[in-house]
Amino acid sequence: MTQSPPEPIPSGPSSSAPASRPATPVPASARAPGQWVLLLALVIALSALGLSGLLWQKLDFTQQELARRSQDSGAVAVEARTLASQAEALTQELQARLSVAEVRLSEVSLQRTQLEELMLTLSRSRDDNLVQDLESALRLAQQQTELTGSAQPLISALQAADQRIARAAQPRLNPVQRAIARDIERIQAASLADIPAMALRLDELARQVDEWPLLNQVGGPRSPLGAASPAEGRSAPLPAALSAAPPERAADDATEAVGAQAGGATPEPASEEAPGQEASPGQGWVRVAEAWTAWWSTVWQEVSRSGRELVRVSRIDRPEAVLLAPEQSFFIRENIKLKLLNARLGLLARHKASSQVDLLAIESALARYFDAGSPQVRGAQAAVAQLRQDLLEGELPRPDDTLAALNAAAGGR
Repeated sequence: MTQSPPEPIPSGPSSSAPASRPATPVPASARAPGQWVLLLALVIALSALGLSGLLWQKLDFTQQELARRSQDSGAVAVEARTLASQAEALTQELQARLSVAEVRLSEVSLQRTQLEELMLTLSRSRDDNLVQDLESALRLAQQQTELTGSAQPLISALQAADQRIARAAQPRLNPVQRAIARDIERIQAASLADIPAMALRLDELARQVDEWPLLNQVGGPRSPLGAASPAEGRSAPLPAALSAAPPERAADDATEAVGAQAGGATPEPASEEAPGQEASPGQGWVRVAEAWTAWWSTVWQEVSRSGRELVRVSRIDRPEAVLLAPEQSFFIRENIKLKLLNARLGLLARHKASSQVDLLAIESALARYFDAGSPQVRGAQAAVAQLRQDLLEGELPRPDDTLAALNAAAGGR
């Protein structure tokens, strides 16, 4: 459809037209473009309204679909939660059943082990019984060796085992025989402390404690270091007749005594001079002077010896030993006896460490309070040192080779 062009509107001021002129009607051709615009707008509005309705419908459908799916998801979650609870309960039940099954399996295994041991015990041969008996006998002998401290029970058990194996005449027990021979040789070569002999020596020392001289002992037998023996420097006493005889006779007798002590021969008396010769007065006075000189020298030696016996000078490194009172000396001896008794008890109980401590204390007391120059004290010190050395040496042997060979024979290897 074609539209006619609008007519030109006459130009000119409107005010020039008369006011009383009536309005002229607009022709239909002039109103057509505006209607078409209005119609287009109406169409667009209707299209937009339709599109909005479609969008609203689609949104409503989407909301419904989301709600449905959310509801389905909630139902699925509830169902999954229920299934999980059921699975957990089933798992716990299965775990309990598994625990019961494990307990029953352990019981069955234990019963099977016991049954196998019973069958092995019932089907054990004579050689296996012999091996078991030998092992038991050796272990018992080893315990007796540890209790008595002597290797003789173990050696006897090994020799008896060798004889039993020799009577059995089984080739597979030959390694056991060789191991027994090696153990017997090793045990016999080992040095062991003789416990009964050591206990007897401790008893003997305890009996000798009262005879050991102390450093401050007075009046008892002592052997001071560096002092002369009693027989040295001591001259024989003068005869009693010298004190009552006249000077000339006393001088002659003193000369005879000195000569007898010096040479062992008695000089001839003056009366036995050759006949026809008479003693001059000068010779008589010389004899008297010599007699008096010999007599005074003898008296001086006696006085000096007595002074040396009254006063003795010696060096003492431990002054506390000299300051001991008599009652303290008694308690020291009793304490040493108790130490010896404790060492003996520890030795019998196989507590060698405690016995060592007691013997060390006894050695210290001997060196501190007793006279080291006395033979009794020296012997006691040597005995205590030997006891300590015997305690340090030697360990109880073990038949390890024989036991290993018996285990190998029992296992069938």
